[in-house]
Amino acid sequence: MDEQSYTVVGMTCDHCALSVREEVSALVGVQTVEVDMPSGRLAVYGRDVSSSAVHAAVEEAGYGIL
Repeated sequence: MDEQSYTVVGMTCDHCALSVREEVSALVGVQTVEVDMPSGRLAVYGRDVSSSAVHAAVEEAGYGIL
């Protein structure tokens, strides 16, 4: 299983983190998603998960990603 780490910007509450987690969890190959709202850290675990798909999912949830 591979790990990818990102920084999400614009999250201000637990609901924000839940929205990001739900969008990214729906991607093909994703097994586990961890979101830490205070730090903005997003960790994605899985196999062959497209970085561009993760970016698109976070943006679909309404947040920026670095």
